[in-house]
Amino acid sequence: MADVRTHNVLVLGLGFLLLFTAFTTCGNIEQTVVKSLRNDTFTGSGYHSLGIIYGIFSFSNLLAPTVVEVVGAPLTMFLSGILYSGYIAVFIIPSTWSFYLTSVLIGIAAAMLWTAQGHFLVENSEASTINRNTGLFWALLQCSMLFGNLYIYFDWNGVTEISDRSRKTIFTTLLVTSLVGTLSFLVLRRVHQQEALLSEDEAQSLLSAPTRYKERANRAVKDAKSEFKTIFQLLKTKTILLLSCCMAYSGLELSFYSGVYGTCIGATTEFGKSAKGLIGISGIVVGIGEIVGGGFFGLICKNNRFRRTSVVFLGMVVHFIAFYLIFLSIPDDAPVVLQTSTQSRPYLTPSVSIALLCSFLLGLGDSCFNTQLYSILGQVYAEHSTPAFAIFKFIQSIFAAVAFFYSGFLLLRWQLLLMVVLGFSGTLCFFLVERMHHLSLDAPLPPGGEDTPPLQGRPGTLGQDDYNI
Repeated sequence: MADVRTHNVLVLGLGFLLLFTAFTTCGNIEQTVVKSLRNDTFTGSGYHSLGIIYGIFSFSNLLAPTVVEVVGAPLTMFLSGILYSGYIAVFIIPSTWSFYLTSVLIGIAAAMLWTAQGHFLVENSEASTINRNTGLFWALLQCSMLFGNLYIYFDWNGVTEISDRSRKTIFTTLLVTSLVGTLSFLVLRRVHQQEALLSEDEAQSLLSAPTRYKERANRAVKDAKSEFKTIFQLLKTKTILLLSCCMAYSGLELSFYSGVYGTCIGATTEFGKSAKGLIGISGIVVGIGEIVGGGFFGLICKNNRFRRTSVVFLGMVVHFIAFYLIFLSIPDDAPVVLQTSTQSRPYLTPSVSIALLCSFLLGLGDSCFNTQLYSILGQVYAEHSTPAFAIFKFIQSIFAAVAFFYSGFLLLRWQLLLMVVLGFSGTLCFFLVERMHHLSLDAPLPPGGEDTPPLQGRPGTLGQDDYNI
């Protein structure tokens, strides 16, 4: 049994490694690729596409548990992977209608994929192995930010224009990588239930397939209704209302480091022929910042050496330093320029070392905010972690979608200013929640209603880390 579960976790991690090597690389370069297209019939925007993905993703999270319960986790991940691959394939022969259609479909697929992943990981773990399995999966997933971006660096280094041939070669390679990752979900093995449940399984086997399917669907719908009720109850608590500001900030900075900043680097004229290749290196350095931050802050907070507020404050300072350096050294029109190079001049001469330092700081700061948001939600809402995390992903995704839509219109300085204002407000609200939690002034309302005594916050474990689409 242990061998089967270990096999499943390894295959799951490798499948996501391959799938997100393709998709993360695609998201990092797609606006640059779109701007270089010499197809008069194509009028799509990479920012708008990513905005649609995150917007659809946020609402699809509310229905995903029901679908996974009915269809099953492995099949759900396989079908979602097919839609991911279809989105990547659009860039080989681009057309506006297919570009936006697959953006909608992949938003739905993302919610199904991550819900199925969390369900399958828990199903293949026990109390003694959940931390090991989560850590193994997280390590494999984060490597997806390295390999694809490294390929982009070697392929685009010294290139000033992205040719049709280069685009087709890159996205064909990414498509094959995505399909291999998707096919790996088919070799996941079924984990049998404990012996105590065999009698129930035997009873279920006596039922016809349509009857079993109907019972699973009815049970999933009932569970979904209960979860909806809990979500709306949690939305009324002070903790969620205050933390929503910090969640919203995590959405804005997610869109910035995952799509906007790479585009800015690639459009900076002063970087010359190395500009396009630097997009790949920037993505790698962001990933390194995420890995360093996630590992380091996970360790020190586990040993109670630092408070959550200290880590969040450090994340705010790190991000503000990065924003200030970006403001000084990156042209103001870099995110909105229609051509492949900028026209305005920054205050300081753009420097490769400063640009990559900012990439690292963006990844490091992001890990500060997200690890501590998951930590405080998992502790305060120990008995209602799934609805609490669903609210987190919903708010984060909504604001990421909004940010992607305005990124094609707002100059860089205004985008940075918005993140500074919301980042400061979110950090302040996080401090208030932490103080409230220690003073026991706020507690989540359980599904029982107003007459039920509130659940006192206590430590709880997390089901999964914070992952991008």
